[in-house]
Amino acid sequence: MAQTHEKDYVLGTHDEEIQRLALQHRVWRPRVLDAWRRAGFTVGQTLVDVGCGPGHATVDLAEIVGPAGRVVAIERSRRFLDFLKVTADHRGLNNVEIVESDLDQQSEVRPREGLMRGGDGADGAWCRWVLCFVQRPREALANIAKLLRPGGALVLHEYFDYSTWRMAPPCPEVEEFVGAVMKSWRSQGGEPDIALSLPKWLAELGFTIRSMKPIVEIASPKDFVWQWPRSFLEVGLARLVDLGFFTGERSQEILKAVAAAEAIPHSLMFSPALLEIIAEAPLQMHYAGK
Repeated sequence: MAQTHEKDYVLGTHDEEIQRLALQHRVWRPRVLDAWRRAGFTVGQTLVDVGCGPGHATVDLAEIVGPAGRVVAIERSRRFLDFLKVTADHRGLNNVEIVESDLDQQSEVRPREGLMRGGDGADGAWCRWVLCFVQRPREALANIAKLLRPGGALVLHEYFDYSTWRMAPPCPEVEEFVGAVMKSWRSQGGEPDIALSLPKWLAELGFTIRSMKPIVEIASPKDFVWQWPRSFLEVGLARLVDLGFFTGERSQEILKAVAAAEAIPHSLMFSPALLEIIAEAPLQMHYAGK
């Protein structure tokens, strides 16, 4: 198991971040369930949740595959995994296998011997907003590929233009915040626009891309979707203060400016531009443990 420091997480692993991630999952859940359906995720399969965080998506996957299936939840944060363990136990989900592993520290992710059905790899893998944070994303993608059986499905949600996160009418303080977020990710080896590289890497790894589509949400303050970027802004500002990108005073000024912008009639929020990819592993691909 890889040993990690929770402080290494750009966004943190504190209670507020766990709550924000739960809200984020609720907002994105309809799109995620649709992507999984189109990828063929179904009852009885073995699926991998890569970078599962506190496991909000893991729980949905476990319910989809049912008792006859299995979900492998891979995450480097012990705190997130402990939260997932409590959630799975509370909901009686005995088909979740927790794997503590750091994609940036290990050349291969190796679940427990015999975990993958028949030793041939998983039927599918799900990865959202993980490759944008790791320092060696192509290598991480190659390791994820090794977990899939030949022809297994991979569903990716990653940003291709994070700077599209803006307000209308424009709010300079939001754009200042977005710029600081991107800078903070890159300062720790990540790349917010990582999806621009994914189609090429997938082709090099032998994947067949079944579908690609851009996703940009546009929401008003009355929409539920609005709460996703709004909550990230609040938690993200606090984190950026901790990391030294903003002073506490400046963060409060930004929050006040955003609140004023929200009060403008007909104001809108445009989300960071995301690329959804559904790809199929090559027929010669084999599970990493073989």
